[in-house]
Amino acid sequence: MDLRSIFRSLAAGACGSIAHSGLMLLKSSVGLLPGFHPYDDLQRALGDLVGSAVSPVIPWALSFLNGSLVLGLLFGRLYPSLPGDSGAAKGVVFGVAGWIAMGVLAFPLLGQGLFASELGLGLRPALFSLLMLLTYSTIMGMAYSALRTIRSAAPSNSARR
Repeated sequence: MDLRSIFRSLAAGACGSIAHSGLMLLKSSVGLLPGFHPYDDLQRALGDLVGSAVSPVIPWALSFLNGSLVLGLLFGRLYPSLPGDSGAAKGVVFGVAGWIAMGVLAFPLLGQGLFASELGLGLRPALFSLLMLLTYSTIMGMAYSALRTIRSAAPSNSARR
């Protein structure tokens, strides 16, 4: 990955993370799925891991950094290989893969069962987490694609001379 690809990946990941954070803030402010609090569960798990209380800011910061850095860079690396003709389509594929990973790995590690099925809320947590990841990944895919288009439309240094 060259420096431009890294920048595109990080910027697109940040766009997706901002959209994700907005959706999670909306969820909290309107009281959507009051029995489903993945950040609270992550905060408790981190507290158990370190043996002391963890600030509520930590899970939000970790989520933002993970989405911007780790997943942003992974998406940029995988972008050429992902199926789809647009950044949005590639984002959807990436999001569905992330949703499956979260449902099978993250939720069980937080004590919520596969796809948060042990919360007693039916399919709603799984469907909301799908919406959450599709919001993140589609915005990230569109941003990445737009940044690629802007760069390819800009004149090269040799053309400016």
